[in-house]
Amino acid sequence: MPNEEKRTFEVALSELEEHVRRLDGGELELEESLSTFEAGVKLIRECSELLDDAEQRITELTDGAQDTEVNA
Repeated sequence: MPNEEKRTFEVALSELEEHVRRLDGGELELEESLSTFEAGVKLIRECSELLDDAEQRITELTDGAQDTEVNA
């Protein structure tokens, strides 16, 4: 999403779940299935990046809290 605002984790996950439902439904033609699968893979990567970012923020916050406790 180059010039757009990033989706939240919850929105990306919801979109991914919809893609999975469509693929599981078995009603898509081959090309549409491949396109939906490709979009799903991109959403998985996006969700993973968002989780990694959240984990990094938590690590920074908890490391900062530990530093404060040590210096107190």
